[in-house]
Amino acid sequence: MKRPFKAIVAVSQNGVIGKNGDLPWRLAEDLKWFKKITMGHVVLMGRKTWDSLPFPLPGRKNWVISRSLEKKEGMQVFGSIEEAEKNLRPEEQIFVIGGGEIYAQTIAKCREIYVTEVLQSVKDGDAFFPSIEEDFKVEEILDENEAFILRRWIRKL
Repeated sequence: MKRPFKAIVAVSQNGVIGKNGDLPWRLAEDLKWFKKITMGHVVLMGRKTWDSLPFPLPGRKNWVISRSLEKKEGMQVFGSIEEAEKNLRPEEQIFVIGGGEIYAQTIAKCREIYVTEVLQSVKDGDAFFPSIEEDFKVEEILDENEAFILRRWIRKL
């Protein structure tokens, strides 16, 4: 029995998660939450998300879905989400961290999603997060301030 995935995302009020291969904002408090929630776990990402990182995320297993990347120090490469899933140990939790294509391919496997709603709209965004309102409900609000609201959503039964 495969354990469900979790996902974590920061999304603007108009659904944007990325622009020109990067986050369209810099929110130190949100990055602290990201680190706290994902620390010690597997983080699963696509090649574009990997390329946007300055280095492998410390304290986490960095797993990248790509058919073209070569494995480098600090990361593992898998040709498919299914291949990555097969390599997950029973005690490990996997967090999907982006980008848009990987979220779209894994959302059905997720039971829990941490969504930071960034309280701004982003013009000319090029990566988007799929709508989850139909299949998920807000379980709790973890943080709320003038820049963002962080909510934990769980799959409706």
